[in-house]
Amino acid sequence: MRTTYRSLAYAIDGLILVQAAAIAWAIFGFGKYIDDGNSFSKSQMDSNTFVFTEERGFMIHGINGQMLIPLVGLILLIVSFFAKVPDGTKWAGMLFGGIVIQVALGMFGRGLPVLGLLHGANALLLFWLAWRAAKAASGVVGTATQQRAYADQ
Repeated sequence: MRTTYRSLAYAIDGLILVQAAAIAWAIFGFGKYIDDGNSFSKSQMDSNTFVFTEERGFMIHGINGQMLIPLVGLILLIVSFFAKVPDGTKWAGMLFGGIVIQVALGMFGRGLPVLGLLHGANALLLFWLAWRAAKAASGVVGTATQQRAYADQ
């Protein structure tokens, strides 16, 4: 169970990296599309066709962030109750709470773009929380008491 916990935490880190890559790909592609003399409208954004190749990055970012990361975070939280990781439930709970906040920031950010600043900063916090949760399962970080308890198991 400890290995599952650690793997799920590292998977969240990997998915966060996919998030950053996907949104950067989309924004850079959007910039090139505009620089090439094209324009972009809401009707194009709402259509079921891709106007430029990199637009897929927006879709990847949305699906990954609204479905996949929350699902993995919820599974990590459930596993944390059985994994016997020192403070594992605490780390998984903080991570899942941060994921819920992240999804809300992303959804409400369209109406209030300044939330994008918090969305980006929170993503870095989530990356650290997932890394910290994985390390807790490895017994690499924590107090000396926690490390001794890990070694005794």
